[in-house]
Amino acid sequence: MRLFFAWQLKLLSYRDLAEIAFTMTSETFDDSQPSKTRLKAEADAAQDIGRKLVELPKDKLKKLQLEESLMDAITETKRITSNGAIRRQMQYIGRLMRETDLAPIVEQLEKWEGKHQEENARFHHMERWRSRLLEETKAIELFLAEFPQTNVQQMRTLIRNAQKEHAAGKPPKSSRELFKMIREIMEGKRVVADAGFDDGAFEDGMSE
Repeated sequence: MRLFFAWQLKLLSYRDLAEIAFTMTSETFDDSQPSKTRLKAEADAAQDIGRKLVELPKDKLKKLQLEESLMDAITETKRITSNGAIRRQMQYIGRLMRETDLAPIVEQLEKWEGKHQEENARFHHMERWRSRLLEETKAIELFLAEFPQTNVQQMRTLIRNAQKEHAAGKPPKSSRELFKMIREIMEGKRVVADAGFDDGAFEDGMSE
């Protein structure tokens, strides 16, 4: 088992925590007296996982099906404002965590974290496409090659209007609409229909 100093615990990934959780709950533990170093590492790891639980919203906490005592302690921590009281409460949560099977908890946390990272990556990919479409003349051709279902007329109009808004110092309404269109196309939700888009309405709005 790897051992961590307190400052290193802040850098723990869920995979690291899973390793510690398995070690803490494994039935293969030696019955010999555990060392103080190992006990300290286990306590810090348990408290670190508890800290992650405290940061979760209520709906996710319910999905973890935690023991009532642990759930009550987490709920109480969310209400505490004093730093000293929070520290003592986290130590209490850490003690409860050491009596809990941490493996399924860490496994679920890791799944949520992976999904969050995936969503962030997808968002940044969409944001990069919007920037390229607004800044590079040939970017729309590259976008169409990758997403041929795109409503070309609508996209060109949004790009043109977004550029006009930027130049005039106006709110980026068309830029937001362009991002929404990119998101819907990339997520496969957009229904291509030129008849439903009034090109003139956008141009009229810009001329007002």
